[in-house]
Amino acid sequence: QVQLVESGGGSVQAGGSLRLSCAVSGHTYRINCMGWFRQTPGKEREGVAVIRTGGGYSWYADSVKGRFTVSQDNAKNLVYLQMNSLKPEDTGLYFCAASDRLYCSVDVAFGYWGQGTQVTVSS
Repeated sequence: QVQLVESGGGSVQAGGSLRLSCAVSGHTYRINCMGWFRQTPGKEREGVAVIRTGGGYSWYADSVKGRFTVSQDNAKNLVYLQMNSLKPEDTGLYFCAASDRLYCSVDVAFGYWGQGTQVTVSS
């Protein structure tokens, strides 16, 4: 099993920054791909950023390109999402997710999920 715990959410004004963290524990050797997703009331959950744990690949949703950065510290089993120039439309519940599939993509099945951390951006 793999456990994920997010932290770092909060309330900020537009233009501000937050850094989300995801602590990964358990059978971490299984994990090939980590992702950040967000859920907003009335909308489907959407992928925000993805990173391959072995390095060499990352992906961002068009809506966050140039503002968000996904990174990892494999020694500490941590994955981060640095969010800059936040906008009110970035408000949502942010989830960290992990996949043990061989191919890393926002479209693969992520079998492990955290409980989510709330991000609220006010105008």
